[in-house]
Amino acid sequence: MAIEFSNVWYRYPGSRKWVLSSVDVGFDESRIYVVFGPNGSGKTTLLKIASLIYRPVKGKVFAWGYDYWSLPNSKRIELRRRIVYVHEKPVLFKGTVEYNIAYGLMIRGLDRHEALVKARVLLEKLGLSYLADKKTNGLSAGEAQLVAILRAIVLEPRILVLDEPFAHLDSSKRDKIMELVLELRENGTGVVIASHDVFLAKAIAERVIVVENGKVLKPD
Repeated sequence: MAIEFSNVWYRYPGSRKWVLSSVDVGFDESRIYVVFGPNGSGKTTLLKIASLIYRPVKGKVFAWGYDYWSLPNSKRIELRRRIVYVHEKPVLFKGTVEYNIAYGLMIRGLDRHEALVKARVLLEKLGLSYLADKKTNGLSAGEAQLVAILRAIVLEPRILVLDEPFAHLDSSKRDKIMELVLELRENGTGVVIASHDVFLAKAIAERVIVVENGKVLKPD
């Protein structure tokens, strides 16, 4: 199992309310998961813990067999880079769409030209070349969401975590991302999608994880 929770509890600093309580769940490569539940159920918090962003208050998170939060910082960085998390309301950098998609590759050491080529190839693959030179401050909400997802996908993560990824997408862009998600799974990437859309859960998920009031009710 790539990511595994063991009796995980979480509450935000200064709060006495548990956002997650006694959660045991796991996510692996080469599978598609939908974390399903109403707004405020704890889905986003669960995703951020699974993405190794939030440290649980109680319990443990294992990443590829390691007790993640007990590791030295250098090892945590190595494992954390295997996962890419895309927020429901992503922040894009100034500049073009192509630059934004290539950015993560460049900070990981890839030559700028090669990174930009990879970004353009991905846009071409999806029939979105017209966006390549567009400035991010001129994008619609749906386009910005799409760019954030592509910025994650180009990194070829072992686990891709998407928080409400289809909220602002029209049907054609949604279909493109669904196709990409299926292709990623075939190439060995695990995909975790938070959604309150029951139809999405039924259409794409190999495993549905139901969250309500901070508890996992049905690890399917």
